[in-house]
Amino acid sequence: MDAQDVARRCAETMYAADTASQQLGITITDIAPGRATATMEIRDDMLNGHAICHGGYIFTLADTAFAFACNTYDERTVAAGADITFLEPVRAGSELVAVAVERARRGRSGLYDVTVTTAPIVPAPIVVAEFRGRCRSLGEPLL
Repeated sequence: MDAQDVARRCAETMYAADTASQQLGITITDIAPGRATATMEIRDDMLNGHAICHGGYIFTLADTAFAFACNTYDERTVAAGADITFLEPVRAGSELVAVAVERARRGRSGLYDVTVTTAPIVPAPIVVAEFRGRCRSLGEPLL
């Protein structure tokens, strides 16, 4: 199996057990070693008292992309910490795309950045949040 096959199998295995992502309608649309893309449509029941998407849902989408990206090497890996900056409000009906990219991986630790945008619109998607996650491998295989 090459690295891409390992990443794909890890994502399939994780998603099958990820009831939280499934219930929220999050899908993994792209996967590669150290990278993942997750999408989610914002529903009315995800809005806060200001009629915009609750930040926790945006964080969850970004965290999901992060989790799938750092678990592409057949090493069970969990978050050690993360932070997010919200840049734009999101309305119901919007489709969000979270792209996670590995920035550093040393030993059992990793650092990943996730950019959350609206689904592509002309001329360009709108960046709604930036997320940075730190992870730690548990030293056991995922598959």
